[in-house]
Amino acid sequence: MLNSRRKRIGKTRNKQTGIAATSLAAVTIGGFVVLPGAALAQTPSPLGEWQYSAGIPLQKIWQPTLPDWQLRVGAATSFQPRYEGSDRYHLMAGPSIDVRYKDLFFFSSGEGLGVNFAQGQNWRATLAAVYDLGRRGHDDPQELNGLGNINPAPGLKLSGEYVVSKDFPLVLRADVRRYFGGSDGWTGDLGAYMPMPGSSNNFFWFAGPNVTFADSNYMNSWFGVNQNQAAHSQYRQYHASAGFKSVGFGISVVWLFDKHWFATADGAFQQLVGSAGNSPVTHRKANGVADVSINYRF
Repeated sequence: MLNSRRKRIGKTRNKQTGIAATSLAAVTIGGFVVLPGAALAQTPSPLGEWQYSAGIPLQKIWQPTLPDWQLRVGAATSFQPRYEGSDRYHLMAGPSIDVRYKDLFFFSSGEGLGVNFAQGQNWRATLAAVYDLGRRGHDDPQELNGLGNINPAPGLKLSGEYVVSKDFPLVLRADVRRYFGGSDGWTGDLGAYMPMPGSSNNFFWFAGPNVTFADSNYMNSWFGVNQNQAAHSQYRQYHASAGFKSVGFGISVVWLFDKHWFATADGAFQQLVGSAGNSPVTHRKANGVADVSINYRF
């Protein structure tokens, strides 16, 4: 009797997961979160990196044949810290764009401009051109005065995603990014997420953890204070070491309320650790972010 009950529970969960993934395949969300300034998604924030492409690796599990072209546009608003480690928040708004061709090429405000250069039924490896809009002193003059700007910079991102199985649709994800200019450093993420129970034909959600690491160039750009900066700011000189930068947890929700229209909501919590957490520039180690977007699919 106990075994029969477990089988029924397993079938129910698999059905909910299948519904969510099938609905997602029909919608093809792409980059869930679209932040301002032509997509601030690539600028550091408490969002987990997996949230920018949540659900994409699950599409082929339930719908092996995808349309040649998929186009989604929308608008979003984001409530987030003024900079990583800030104790002050602001509200931002901007566009959302996601274009995909034959599960091969894509242009996404969340994932950048790239190609899935290797893939299988339950995995993909991606190379993309990305961007970092940096940090400007006037983002928070009270705290950043004298630190100068971190200039916008292009970068390259190598990432891979793997779905454990159709019965257990846990998505494992890893990426590494190199920026040329700006922070002029390396950073990367390890994350995992999966569809959650309670999904239906019109509503589904994902949740999972994320950890971020970076080299010393990147860490010192964002959290270090050099001799010149110390002389012109309120902060003491500080060297940030390479290593883990943050740990976090995120939730992404999708609601389909029309044949073409859908809404997304994303929330995430991030705890700065190591040199990032101990930096004098960091006024609050724990940060959060909340995003809402309205999107139209053609």
